[in-house]
Amino acid sequence: MFFKNYLDSNKKLIESSMDTYLGELNYPEVIAEGMKYAVLNGGKRLRPILLFMILDILECEKGMGTASAAAIEMIHSYSLVHDDLPALDNDDYRRGKLTTHKKFGEAEGILIGDALLTHAFYILTEKNKHLPAEKIVEIVRLTSSYAGINGMIGGQMMDIASEGKKIDLEILKYIHSNKTGKLMKLPVELACIIGDADREEREILIRFSDLIGLAFQIKDDILDIEGDFSTLGKPVGSDIELGKSTYPALIGMAESKALLKETIAEAKIIVAEKFGVEKSNILLELADYIGNRNK
Repeated sequence: MFFKNYLDSNKKLIESSMDTYLGELNYPEVIAEGMKYAVLNGGKRLRPILLFMILDILECEKGMGTASAAAIEMIHSYSLVHDDLPALDNDDYRRGKLTTHKKFGEAEGILIGDALLTHAFYILTEKNKHLPAEKIVEIVRLTSSYAGINGMIGGQMMDIASEGKKIDLEILKYIHSNKTGKLMKLPVELACIIGDADREEREILIRFSDLIGLAFQIKDDILDIEGDFSTLGKPVGSDIELGKSTYPALIGMAESKALLKETIAEAKIIVAEKFGVEKSNILLELADYIGNRNK
């Protein structure tokens, strides 16, 4: 119950902040409306909440990271808008509702995604003036790296290039550590910058983020086979239909579930050993949540 309440309260906090930031936009109307639709149309908000969790562990006020958390969620939302486009995954539904390009048009969907990405960097600078300039520069550097060719875009490109092909495990790890993992690592690293984590704390927390990012992707691959539309809010089986390389396709379902379990266990052990069970409890529960989620 504590974990659920934590998720709910922090979800409200980040959604209120994003609503405020996006409420400042009004023209052109279709772009402003589309940005709000793409960002505020549901979602777990795991990435911004993860940033808040790390700030809590580092005993830093969450308000110090609100703008950065909102920017990360805007970048994540932009990536979903573009992923759903006909040229990529060609999906009609996201979170149980029409995808952005189905709601507003394909050209508009491209521009809405572009606007979310670029506006995130406006938020990182304009709304982070309470932070020292050197921290803002480091935050922007990391964000641009992890969202670009050395992160999410690089992973997405290799995912597209690997469709319908047999690839080895190392390429699959590269795809997922970049396409999904870098945006799970980003909130942890930004929180470490904002909360002045020492070197050892940062190393442990980054390793934790690598592990839960891997776990998140393995679980996604499993849900694409075993999930259902009513729960996921999007069609299942799309990975198979598109010929995508996934953990179940490469190593089998049983081995994928075993790897998921091992990854969650390792993530829990390293944070508990460093911060203690009581202090790291929220991260321990997050790891279990990722492993047990059904959407």
